[in-house]
Amino acid sequence: MSGSLAGALVPVVAAALGGIDIEIVGLRRLSGGASRETWSFDAVEPGGTTHALILRRDPPGAARGGMGMEAEVVRAAEVAGVPVPRLLAADDDPEILGAGFMLMDRLEGETIPRKILRDTDYDGVRPTLARRCGEIVAALQRVPVASVPSLVAEDQVARFRAVLDMVGQPHPAFELGFRWLEENRPAPTEPVVVHGDFRNGNLMVGADGIRAVLDWELAHLGDPMEDLGWLCVKSWRFGQAAPVGGFGDYDELCDAYEAASGRPVDRRSLHWHETLGTLKWGIMCIMQAVTHTSGIVRSVELAAIGRRVCEVEHDLLRCLDAAPAG
Repeated sequence: MSGSLAGALVPVVAAALGGIDIEIVGLRRLSGGASRETWSFDAVEPGGTTHALILRRDPPGAARGGMGMEAEVVRAAEVAGVPVPRLLAADDDPEILGAGFMLMDRLEGETIPRKILRDTDYDGVRPTLARRCGEIVAALQRVPVASVPSLVAEDQVARFRAVLDMVGQPHPAFELGFRWLEENRPAPTEPVVVHGDFRNGNLMVGADGIRAVLDWELAHLGDPMEDLGWLCVKSWRFGQAAPVGGFGDYDELCDAYEAASGRPVDRRSLHWHETLGTLKWGIMCIMQAVTHTSGIVRSVELAAIGRRVCEVEHDLLRCLDAAPAG
């Protein structure tokens, strides 16, 4: 597969780099990324100049699309001051590389949460991550909604209610979650740009801090608290006690966000979005498993994620039990 992909990549990369002659070297698929493929390679010019690049694409045969939307929001986020890799090209046409794709610079850094949370290399930067996350979310929300016309606002409760109903599987814990979310909705707010998967695992971290926010495929318009709440979902703590990504506390995140955005954080709304995020992840786990069992994309990783549903149900019940009064 890599050989045919390398051949198809040559004209795409050459055009993205300004029409120069290049050779594709070291093409390899990276681990991780259950829904999209990530490939690393170098584009080498005849004189030896090397461009370190990343290709993200849908699995061939999975008619997903959305790379154009993702590229649009990445470009807008970069203008707003969000750290992202430089985007070179993107297209939803499956005829070009077998699936929709994005081509971007390859940055150096760590994305594996357990390493970020445990390795001594990150001892110095770890205490800064929660605050930096608050600042980044505030920066993203400065993106003018009109500058990202591909993004849509959608009621997340209704959307995931429909997804669970479509699957037709009984999950009493999720039913309790939906009822609580409906009964405790925060007051409506003006929609902002939401990353949709802002969490430990989609942050590239180096010794100097967060170098890039990755994986923008779930971007949409939503509540300002949505990304903050998602970051606090227990699954993204990866076994650590700290509630914000496993590396910080609520006060660090909220104080930095408030200072950078000028918008106060309603802790009840934050908890509501953490609860919503927990329920959403549980349903996503179901859908990942169904993607495998239905034969759409055969993947041991997708099947393994599906086995985590019961764990997330337990997390959801704890969220409901910890809901603030009032």
